[in-house]
Amino acid sequence: MATTPRWGMTIPFYDRSLADSQELIAELPALGYTDAWSAEVNGVDGFTPLALTAGWASGLRLGSAIVPVSTRGPGLLAMSAATLADLAPGRFVLGIGASSPAIVERWNAGEFVKPFARTRDTLRFLRKALAGEKVTEKYETFEVGGFKLERAPRTPPKIVLAALRPRMLRLAAEEADGAITNWLSPQDVRAVRAEIGPETELIARLFVCVSEDAERVRELGRRMLAGYLTVPVYAAFHDWLGRGEVLRPMHEAWAAGDRRAALKAIPDEVVDDLIVHGDAATCRARIREYVSNGLDTPVLAPIPGGETTITQAVRDLAPVEE
Repeated sequence: MATTPRWGMTIPFYDRSLADSQELIAELPALGYTDAWSAEVNGVDGFTPLALTAGWASGLRLGSAIVPVSTRGPGLLAMSAATLADLAPGRFVLGIGASSPAIVERWNAGEFVKPFARTRDTLRFLRKALAGEKVTEKYETFEVGGFKLERAPRTPPKIVLAALRPRMLRLAAEEADGAITNWLSPQDVRAVRAEIGPETELIARLFVCVSEDAERVRELGRRMLAGYLTVPVYAAFHDWLGRGEVLRPMHEAWAAGDRRAALKAIPDEVVDDLIVHGDAATCRARIREYVSNGLDTPVLAPIPGGETTITQAVRDLAPVEE
């Protein structure tokens, strides 16, 4: 099988700091990776790893997956995006999204209000600002008066949206340059693709554990899944995908404060659906299932816990002809 056109990696890596990631990031292009995508939760910010990678691995496309639209003002978000677009002309993709109440309100003292509208308004503002326009406009969720970038990028970056359900997916298809999602199975890709059509780029972060110890991976996976799938937006996403009933015991135990029972209630098949695991060849084949079902850009996130180190996993998961 020929290599897929895009094959991304999450940076920095889960087992090391950004400062300790340079050597392995610099290897990525030679290994066959085409993309490096950051994240922004409570570790590194979404932009600094990409700014450094622009110099460490000059051939990679760089993307943020994702930067929340409610933790920065619109102007600051435009300035950060313009800086990356200047450092990596034509290679930077700005991924933005609504995020969650915990990140926006509890951790950043912001307001998680009208998340769909805030994402839409930010997208529309950024389109104008990154094109070098002076923006004076009252949007539904904020107002901007006379903002203009001092130095607009020669090549405005593409903008992609974090999208989990039909309304946001359709916005990504109609007004953005792509959609980002995660925590889905290869079969789920078809449902997502059906909402955005064949022309919109679909990007997904795939959590991968290179390990043949399935029980150990499932124990690790249950802890990860409980942390995500109990967040309302992800719970709604999996309801839409058809997992509502099978995940109901987990949600009930979690709501009752019984974390141990919640973890135990996640079936093996759900973990196996949502986390790629096995030896490296099995993992690569599974990733290609996602691609065959309509995923354009798999962004791998190797997780520790298996018998293979993260460094070796990054090397072993590189795209090869099979």
